[in-house]
Amino acid sequence: MTEKNTTLGEFIIENQTAFQYSSGELSRIINSIRLAAKVVNYKVNKAGLVDIVGAAGDQNIQGEDQQKLDVYANEVFIQTLINREIVCGIASEENDDFITVAGSDNSHNNKYVVLMDPLDGSSNIDVNVSVGTIFSVFRRVTPIGTPVTLEDFLQPGINQVAAGYVIYGTSTMLVYTTGHGVNGFTLNPAIGTFYLSHPNMKFPEKGAIYSVNEGNYIHFPQGVKDYIKYCQLEEEDRPYTSRYIGSLVSDFHRNMIKGGIYIYPTSSKAPKGKLRLLYECNPMAFIAEQAGGKASDGFGRIMEIQPTELHQRVPFFAGVKHMVEKAEAFMTK
Repeated sequence: MTEKNTTLGEFIIENQTAFQYSSGELSRIINSIRLAAKVVNYKVNKAGLVDIVGAAGDQNIQGEDQQKLDVYANEVFIQTLINREIVCGIASEENDDFITVAGSDNSHNNKYVVLMDPLDGSSNIDVNVSVGTIFSVFRRVTPIGTPVTLEDFLQPGINQVAAGYVIYGTSTMLVYTTGHGVNGFTLNPAIGTFYLSHPNMKFPEKGAIYSVNEGNYIHFPQGVKDYIKYCQLEEEDRPYTSRYIGSLVSDFHRNMIKGGIYIYPTSSKAPKGKLRLLYECNPMAFIAEQAGGKASDGFGRIMEIQPTELHQRVPFFAGVKHMVEKAEAFMTK
């Protein structure tokens, strides 16, 4: 069977033994995310035709205005995971607290928790720019048979057993890792099937793109300012190209394919950073490392940070390994 003809379902079955715990549950979680992604993709593609764009009138726990599609995507992913009875807990960027999931027999025997950003970059929906879903899967640490606790969610990224994202763009792709490389699957909308289109994805060894919101330049720490100036110097293979979409999934995806660095640092406006460690940075860091890249908070490895709260924010530097290391060098100067 050629890679071009391999479906996501077939790939999961063929690689089942590569999972650390091959009981089938992790495969079913990926399959559930695949199903929910197709439902959300359908709504995203109809965004200009139905009353699904614009603000929902509420704010999430971070005080950000929720978009209607934010709320819709959140409900779809949560309900799909609950209905399949394969997870014991869910945490979402859109929810104040985590959700405990019991089986139909009221047992708590499932082993995995899922953390997610159901619709990353949702402020771009109204202007028809790519948005995405980010997810992260951990094996619970509390005893099986008991309800999950906060401890099950506040695990460092190195404990992840799977992570991925869906990008709803000119084509819809699901990209994920279970710790054995990164693979990308593109949706064929005619038949509703994801096919392996990007096997063994890797960051290029060299990159020439930097992605940062330069409108916030005045608020950045000196190390980031110095790195941006370094990117703009006419020396060696520079200046680099500046590309910033404002949707983490889109910027990260482009930089992984074409070679670049994504930066969302601390600033005087966001002293702890803006991106969420559990829903955005950890899963993207896992993918970055599995694709031969690097992810850092500017000083150390993202996946070694011990979380202290569900909605913790951190600075985020991710991309081509040598570019992230160069940025870290400017930060520690």
